[in-house]
Amino acid sequence: MTRLSRRDFLKTGAVSSVALLNGCQPLFGKAASKAHVVVVGGGFGGATAAKYIRYFDPNIRVTLIEPKAKYITCPASNWLFAGLATLDQLSVDYQGLKNYGIEVISDTVIQINSKQRSVTLSSQQSISYDRLVLSPGIDFRWDTLHGFNQELSQRFPHAWQAGPQTELLNQQLQAMPDNGTLLICAPPDPYRCPPGPYERASMMAFWLKQHKPRTKIIILDPKRSFSKQALFEAGWKQHYGYGSPNSLIEWVSLADNPLVSLDAERKTLTTEFGDHFRGDVLNIIPPQTAGKIAIDSGLGNSSGWCPIQPMSAESSLLPFIHVIGDAGHYSPIPKSAFAANSEAKVCALAIVNLLNQQAISTPNWLNTCYSLITPEHGISITNGYQVNAENGITAIKSAGGVSQKTDPASLALEAVYTQSAYYNLRSDCFD
Repeated sequence: MTRLSRRDFLKTGAVSSVALLNGCQPLFGKAASKAHVVVVGGGFGGATAAKYIRYFDPNIRVTLIEPKAKYITCPASNWLFAGLATLDQLSVDYQGLKNYGIEVISDTVIQINSKQRSVTLSSQQSISYDRLVLSPGIDFRWDTLHGFNQELSQRFPHAWQAGPQTELLNQQLQAMPDNGTLLICAPPDPYRCPPGPYERASMMAFWLKQHKPRTKIIILDPKRSFSKQALFEAGWKQHYGYGSPNSLIEWVSLADNPLVSLDAERKTLTTEFGDHFRGDVLNIIPPQTAGKIAIDSGLGNSSGWCPIQPMSAESSLLPFIHVIGDAGHYSPIPKSAFAANSEAKVCALAIVNLLNQQAISTPNWLNTCYSLITPEHGISITNGYQVNAENGITAIKSAGGVSQKTDPASLALEAVYTQSAYYNLRSDCFD
C-alpha cells in the first residue's frame, strides 16, 4: 500500500473542509428556516451531525436526543488499562453543542414513527421531524455462545461501551494472580473498532509487564487475520516477547474451530473440537448489531446493520431517516469514531442541501485509525473512500497507507499523533 504522507493527508483534509464550507455558504438563510432535524444518539456520529447541520445552516432547528448527560468515549478507553487515562478524562458533555443553538434533550427514544415523522421518548413526549438522523451505536448478540448471556457480562465484562464495564475489567486485571491468564474473546466481523481488541491486549500487557510479568494474555479470535496485524505483531515482538515461550501475548485463530460454550463456574471456554481455554479473567466481546432502536424500527436488514444510500446516508428502507456511525452499513469503511465523524459531515451537508432543495454533492469519506502498543509506540492506518458506479462505496487506491514498523523515531511520533488525533477528533465532534 502506498504511504500517504502526513503533509498530503492534512492537505487533503484541509481541501475537503474548505470545499464543504464553500458548498454550504449559499445555503444560509434559505427555505430551511422552518425545518426541524432530530438527531438520536450523542456519540461521535450524532454529535458531529447535529453540530455541522447548524454550522452549515444556522436557520435549521436541531434537536439532539441522548440519555446520558455526559458521554464517555470508547476511543482511548483502552488507555485506562495502561494507567494512561481515567473515565473522567474520557468524558465529554454537550455544552459545546448547546452553544451552537442545538436543543439537547436527556432522554431515550423508544419508538420511531416513520409515517408521521415523529419519535416518542421514554417520558412519552412526542417530537416531530422533517429529517431524522439516527446514530444509535451498537447492540450485542447474546445468543451466540452457550452458557453466556447479558447477566453474565457483569462477571465477564465486554467493556465495549466505555463506562462501568471498563472499570470492572480494569479491576479484574489488577486483581489477577501474578501467574494468571487473561482471555480476550474477540468478536467476528463486522464490529465496532476493528483494532480495539488488539490495542486492549497491548495496553494490558504494558501494565502487566511492570506489575505482573508472569501473567499471560490469550486472544481467542474467530477471524483468520485482524486489523493492522503486521504492525501489532511487530510491536508485540519488540515489547512483549511475542512468538517466544514467555510472550505476554498469544494470538489464537479459531476460524476453523469456533468457541461454542462457556462454563461460567470454571471460567472455561470450549471450542467446537473440544479444546478448552481457562482464564482467571475473561473479557468476552459478543458479536454486534446496530443499536436496538434501529432494529426495532425496521431500519436493519438480515445482516443486523442498516443499509443506506451513500450519497445522503438516507436509509434504503425508510424515507427521511438517515443512519450514520456504527449502526450503518458503510462497508468497506470500518466502524470507527473517525469514520462516524466523516459520515456525519457528509450526512449533514446532504440534509442541508435536501432541505434547501439543492443538489447533493458527491461525497468522499476519510478514516484514520491510531492505536498504542506502548505509550511511546504508536501505529496507524489511513484510507479514503468514494462512491462507485454501482452506488456503493469503494476504497480509493493509493489514498492511504500504514505507519512504520520499526523506526523508533517514527513509532514515537505515531504515539504523539495517536493522542493528538483523539483530542482533535473529540473537539471537532463536541466543542
